[in-house]
Amino acid sequence: MKRGLFLSIAVAAGVFMTVTLAQAKTQFVTIGTGGITGVYYPTGGAIAKMVNKKKKEYGLRATVESTGGSVFNVNAVMNGDLEFGVVQSDRQYQAMEGLAEWKEKGPQKDLRAVFSIHPESVTLAAAVDAGAKDIRDLKGKRVNLGNPGSGQRQNAIDAFTAVGIDPEKDIIAEGIKASEAPGILQDGRIDAFFYTVGHPSGAFKEATSGARKVRFVSITGIDDLLKKFPYYAKSVIPVAMYPGAQNDADVPTFGVKATLVTSVKVPDDVVYAITKEVFDNFEEFKKLHPAYSTLTKEAMLDGLSAPIHPGAMKYYKEAGLMK
Repeated sequence: MKRGLFLSIAVAAGVFMTVTLAQAKTQFVTIGTGGITGVYYPTGGAIAKMVNKKKKEYGLRATVESTGGSVFNVNAVMNGDLEFGVVQSDRQYQAMEGLAEWKEKGPQKDLRAVFSIHPESVTLAAAVDAGAKDIRDLKGKRVNLGNPGSGQRQNAIDAFTAVGIDPEKDIIAEGIKASEAPGILQDGRIDAFFYTVGHPSGAFKEATSGARKVRFVSITGIDDLLKKFPYYAKSVIPVAMYPGAQNDADVPTFGVKATLVTSVKVPDDVVYAITKEVFDNFEEFKKLHPAYSTLTKEAMLDGLSAPIHPGAMKYYKEAGLMK
């Protein structure tokens, strides 16, 4: 009786140790994204899905977290609360240089780039009854700039400032999340909202499909802005993706790039695995969202202000993408 009991205990202990060892070998990493209606969230999900297919090979388990956006992601990566974050290229630049939200903290020297992803347009939509066709027409209107800590908020401020509009005095500024803005626009509580995002975007599909008619608003006359900030470039909103939008032609604006960042403290093998899975399954990755349709491997190495993480660099040299 006692012998059988001891044998059962020994077997149970062995199973427990095996499970514990297996768990100990698995590294858990979290990718910070953005609102669930944007492109960041499915981007993070796509990367995690690829890595998790080979979780036994890499000993990695990736999860995705919806967050407040670029500034939150940079700070969480720097604090060790996230291993990776999807961040606008302008925010990556500002963090590295100790600008904007990082002016008091100083340059975030431990920030590391992994790769760029899709281009993102600074997109401005307004209700037709607000009478705005160009950004200058929004003076005196109620406009959502985006929640504090989001990339689009600074983009919106830059856009208004570039055309001579003071966002603190010349408009009624709101600071709500982009995911909430379409409903609030349709309810008549705001006249327009900004969202820096890849297209097509669920938020703008929602905004342009309601009873209140909505159009995309042009952002023009910003050549000085583009010269001042090297991470900005001209862009257009492809209105064909939004049948409900009250526009006859593509709308001019400017934009940035979405980038994946990490910390110098994240192990090389972890970053290597993430990079390898995306690039080795590049065509599959491109099919995961229409915003990726124009991606090239070479373009995914553009728009990086932070030093490339050694784990990512190892893969790029092996693949012949960098020397």
